[in-house]
Amino acid sequence: MEIAKVFQTGRSQAVRLPKAFRFNGTEVAIKSFGRGVLLMPIDNPWDVMLEAINEFEVGFQLERADQGEQLREEFR
Repeated sequence: MEIAKVFQTGRSQAVRLPKAFRFNGTEVAIKSFGRGVLLMPIDNPWDVMLEAINEFEVGFQLERADQGEQLREEFR
């Protein structure tokens, strides 16, 4: 895992990305997930998702053992 530096610039916080993670353009889409943050290119953020899906190994979760019906306590 790479590490990026966080610093203050005026009243804003900024992140200095390593060269391998640089974006084209001057803006990115941003989304928070709990304590994490996701940055995506604005031009087509769905491309990022498709690239991530292609990182999975062939056959990942194609077959799954059926666990059958689960008995649970009645919800009231």
